Amino acid sequence: MNVLKMRLLGFNYTKIYVEHFSNVSGELKINTNIDVVNIERTKPEFFKLKEELLSIKFKYILDYEPNIAKIELEGNVLLSLDSKTAREVLNMWEDKKIPDDFRISLFNLILRKSNLRAMQLEEEMNLPLHVPLPSLRKPDKEEK
Repeated sequence: MNVLKMRLLGFNYTKIYVEHFSNVSGELKINTNIDVVNIERTKPEFFKLKEELLSIKFKYILDYEPNIAKIELEGNVLLSLDSKTAREVLNMWEDKKIPDDFRISLFNLILRKSNLRAMQLEEEMNLPLHVPLPSLRKPDKEEK
């Protein structure tokens, strides 16, 4: 499969949910889950393309355990793919499977977009960030 022929044409959220149940006390564990809910062929309404268009529904969940908070993002991704790749994806999806190369590229795309949105929500809800940000440290005295 040639993943380089995959183009992002659209990305939007249909659900944004965040709830802060309790304060962090003790050990915090943050679980991340991405689930592809549906993949289907779609027809372009506004532009003519030689490629196939796939509409992908997804869920992205951050679960702060034990029972601290939860962030859920649901949305749609619109991708343009060559017809061979699109056929392969749709054929495997009949069994609720996704080709590895496509899945990795798709999940990286969802992670890139959703991690940014989740970090905004974490800041607004005063939750610990699920990914560490770069920070400066004072150099050791031995380093000169």
